Amino acid sequence: MNEDEFDFSAFPPPVRTDACQLYLISPQDVGGAFPDRLKAALAGGPVAAFQLRVKDVDQHELARLAEPLQRICADADVAFIVNDSVSLAKRLGADGVHLGQGDGDPREARAILGPSKQIGVTCHASRHLAMEAGEAGADYVAFGAFYETMTKPSEHRPDPAMLSWWASLFEIPCVAIGGITPDNAAPLVAAGADFIAVCNAVWGKDDPAGEVAKFAALFAS
Repeated sequence: MNEDEFDFSAFPPPVRTDACQLYLISPQDVGGAFPDRLKAALAGGPVAAFQLRVKDVDQHELARLAEPLQRICADADVAFIVNDSVSLAKRLGADGVHLGQGDGDPREARAILGPSKQIGVTCHASRHLAMEAGEAGADYVAFGAFYETMTKPSEHRPDPAMLSWWASLFEIPCVAIGGITPDNAAPLVAAGADFIAVCNAVWGKDDPAGEVAKFAALFAS
């Protein structure tokens, strides 16, 4: 049976024991006034993690840009995660790294970063990739994009029931990502997402704190 033919109907949404949490992903531009926007957003409600995802910037410059953001996250008790680069995560002493499918093996990342760091893996809409990531020692798996997104366009559209399947069978948390807003997140929360990852839903608005507060209200309902 291939991925597209899998029947998720045998996996009803799990009974939640913990509330869903917000996972913020940075915009491409994290200079200028962005540190103030991040600080404001984190004041809007609980945020579990912040991922620095900036493409095509020299690592030395990115390390410079990361310093105030990492400090803001530490002050707010928010995990600071680096996208793609194990070497940058090591250099910064980040709380973890998020790996795409072409960004290296979680086992190698673990050997470099140590046992206490968080390692997440993008698994698109693939049960196989998610199980492989779990076996390789990932701390969480990310599924998506669930909705249309301009942040990181993707042809993958997992069924929300994939979150129920994962939550029913595995202990490792799952992250839902891709075009998620306060208005369309509820089905993914209900399906069993442990984290909702968002970018433009917060940074594309004038009031990032207000958008974080909307997610907080949804997760508490």
